[in-house]
Amino acid sequence: MAKRTFFYGWTVVGICTVAMTLGYGVRHSFSVFFPPILEEFGWNRGSTALMLSIHLLCYGIVSPFSGALSDHWKPKRTIILGAVILGISTAACGLAQELWHFYFVFGFLTPIGLACVGAPVVTPTIINWFSKSRGLAYGIAQMGGGLSFLYAIYAESMISLLGWRYAYLILGLTIMILLIPVIFAFYAGDPAEKGLKPYGYEEKEVGNDDPDSTQSETSDRDWTLRKALGTHQLWLMVISMTLFWGLGCYMVLAHQVKFAQDIGYSSIFAASIFGLYGLSMVAGQLSASISDRIGREVVLVTGCLLAILSIFALTQVRDTSNSWLLYVYALGFGYGSGLQAPTIFVGASDLFAGKHFGAINGMILAGMGIGGSLGPWLGGLLYDTFGSYHFAFGISMLSFALSAVAFVIAAPRRKIVFRPA
Repeated sequence: MAKRTFFYGWTVVGICTVAMTLGYGVRHSFSVFFPPILEEFGWNRGSTALMLSIHLLCYGIVSPFSGALSDHWKPKRTIILGAVILGISTAACGLAQELWHFYFVFGFLTPIGLACVGAPVVTPTIINWFSKSRGLAYGIAQMGGGLSFLYAIYAESMISLLGWRYAYLILGLTIMILLIPVIFAFYAGDPAEKGLKPYGYEEKEVGNDDPDSTQSETSDRDWTLRKALGTHQLWLMVISMTLFWGLGCYMVLAHQVKFAQDIGYSSIFAASIFGLYGLSMVAGQLSASISDRIGREVVLVTGCLLAILSIFALTQVRDTSNSWLLYVYALGFGYGSGLQAPTIFVGASDLFAGKHFGAINGMILAGMGIGGSLGPWLGGLLYDTFGSYHFAFGISMLSFALSAVAFVIAAPRRKIVFRPA
């Protein structure tokens, strides 16, 4: 019998990319919905951006539970359930008339669906399918996170054609019509469902003379969330995620379209800068696979440095004559974010991979929710107070630097030797 040349796990990676594109597209399109909602209702920026902060906080709270659910329940059921919740709640955003409607539907319901569609389930799926080349596999899957920012251009086009209410309806229907059939047809959460072993499993089993390998593999199998919570490494990973994505990134991303419009750029140009950020993020996510060779810390620190320099470039934009600085910002910030996004999760899997990794991964995502509960709201509050986003941008740069420090101290290059009680 001819040897199978294509590993089905790469199909699963592609499905995960689609799921993350459509799922996170709902969150990341907030930036283009923000201006027309402000224009229609006249609310201040802090209270309006709070809907994204609530969304991120609820996502962070739900993530450990959805990750644990994928450990104990078939992940396919989890993703389909999440897609249904996310699709219906996204469409329902178009019916909102009061601020608390947005807080409930976008802030509370959509993150429940997203936590079942996105990284809390996707990350352990990739870890299940790949014993080697995890950085590459997860980098490709994480492309969905970058492509979701391009989704903002799709959302902006729908807003321009139909208005923001019908645009939310279109986004919800897109999830229901495209994502659910694809998951039904092609997704598998574990290679055993297809009668396969993880990619690289045979190489790990054959010819391994490392005396620590047995202990290391036992460590992989024995890690639970409770045991991982007893390590400083997990808490440092949580802190790193809190600072980079929750506080630093979302403080900027929630307001960047409105920032560009305030200067005098058109809504479609502002959305295109958002899309360019997403394209650059995809390039960074693909490049992050180099962490398999040169180490997780080097890649993540490089991403944080790029993010700092890019936000500094954004602070120098004064008027429409400085368009080139917006391009520098979008390309640098996108690439830096793309380097960071897969690396922190793959670094965590270096330390805690095993059958309970879904719950552990969810805990790291909870850190993003904690920071995210402050980022968008604080950015709006600082603007309402000072009439400028520059204070918010300064806090973001500091957050990126501290995030890098936390990750380096966690040191995923050093395998934790698990010692049973």
